[in-house]
Amino acid sequence: MMLGISLILFISTLASVSGFKTGLEEGLICNVCVGTHPGCGLYDFDQRWYWGQMCPRYNDKCVKLIERKGSEVMVTRDCLSNLENFRVDIPADKYEGCRPASSDVKIGQYVFNSIKELDIRRNYYDNTTYCFCDFDHWCNSSSRLGISLLSLISLVAINFMY
Repeated sequence: MMLGISLILFISTLASVSGFKTGLEEGLICNVCVGTHPGCGLYDFDQRWYWGQMCPRYNDKCVKLIERKGSEVMVTRDCLSNLENFRVDIPADKYEGCRPASSDVKIGQYVFNSIKELDIRRNYYDNTTYCFCDFDHWCNSSSRLGISLLSLISLVAINFMY
C-alpha cells in the first residue's frame, strides 16, 4: 500500500516538474514535430523523443500533415490551431480521418518572384494530405502499435500491489 502511494507521488511530481504527460490533463495532447527531426517520419515515429504538447483550444484537433513529392515524404504533426495560423490549404471538412488539401487558386496571384525555392504558390509537393483526429491523446502518431509509458507504469503498480 505504501509503495502504491509513493509511486503516485513520484508520478505527480514528475508530471509537474517536467514535460511528462499522463493523459489525465484537461485538453487534448498532440504529438508536435516536423519530418526533418529525427524520429518523426511517417512510419518511424519515436514517442520517446516527442512527449506531446497540450493544444491551446479546448475543442482542438490533432493533425498529421503528409506532403509527398515522388519518394520524398515530409510529415508535420501539430495541433490544428497552430497550423491554421500559416496554412491556407486546410480542408473545410475537419472531422476524423484523412483528406486531401484544398486548393487556393488565388494564392501568390500577384507575386512575380523568380526564386522557386520560396514556394510562394505552394505547388512543390505533388500530394498533400491532412489527417485529423480528436478522440484520444497522441492520436497523430504513426500506425505501429507500442506500449505507452502510462500503461507500463500501471502494470508495474498493479503487480506490486498484489
